[in-house]
Amino acid sequence: MNLILIALITLGVAGLLAALILYFVAQRFKVEEDPRIDEVVEVLPGANCGGCGFAGCRALAEACVKADSLDGLLCPVGGQDVMKQVGDILGLAPAAADPMVAVVRCNGTCQARPRTSEYDGTRSCKIMNSLYVGETGCAFGCLGCGDCVSACQFGAIKINVETGLPEVDDDKCTSCGACVKACPRHIIELRKKGPKNRRVFVQCVNKDKGAVARKNCLNACIGCGKCQKECQFEAITVEDNLAYIDWQKCRLCRKCAAACPTGAIHELNFPPKPAPKPVEETPDTTAKTAQEAPKPAAEPKQEPAPQNVEPTNKEDKQ
Repeated sequence: MNLILIALITLGVAGLLAALILYFVAQRFKVEEDPRIDEVVEVLPGANCGGCGFAGCRALAEACVKADSLDGLLCPVGGQDVMKQVGDILGLAPAAADPMVAVVRCNGTCQARPRTSEYDGTRSCKIMNSLYVGETGCAFGCLGCGDCVSACQFGAIKINVETGLPEVDDDKCTSCGACVKACPRHIIELRKKGPKNRRVFVQCVNKDKGAVARKNCLNACIGCGKCQKECQFEAITVEDNLAYIDWQKCRLCRKCAAACPTGAIHELNFPPKPAPKPVEETPDTTAKTAQEAPKPAAEPKQEPAPQNVEPTNKEDKQ
């Protein structure tokens, strides 16, 4: 009995000493956390999507609290409204940022890209891309398995059954960039949303030469450079047989779209162009006037004056 009691006392004293040691060590090396971090976390939407470039909302909150300014720090889900609240908590002015949206840069519909094979494996763009070029001859276009749809937490992207291509809902898209990371062929990118959601971009990523690209997809960019010559703002570059429009320089004049021979340049959310007015046929008044004008009266013919004729007869001479 005494041995059991001694063991219990010994263990209790050892536990108490260990607790005291851990307490003093924790006090010595503890890290003070700014209480404003929790306030910022409560303001953030809590999606933890990683679109801000950090591991989650708390990591973004810590970066905002430690930063001297909010330049380069943005929550794409909450947008400017959320960053304004964060700025009010920290006493900092939020940086101005243009709203962004995901854009699908592929127009290789089922009608434009004929199928050359059939994939019978796991429906995953990542797996299919690692195995072969896909079910069509285009090695750059959308594979249509829907990895981007699975990656989106906001239901902003879906696959169109008729075209086989993903479509983005501008109202639901938060520009978190999850679909951009999920696409193995990098056909989805974040671009400026534009005034009234109007955008102009090259809906193709095919870098094959013009004849090959056109053979595999009727809507492919052939790198002819007509759009580049038409642009007055130097917003278009042609590299590796592919045109690209810089949204920071583009002025939405749409002259490039009219010049594109394959329709690879996409105009989104623009009003329809007015139909050309029919040319009214003007009557030929000159000919009509000439026909209706009264003819001038004919001048009377003047008979020639009689000439002196010499008599041929002798009697006449006398």
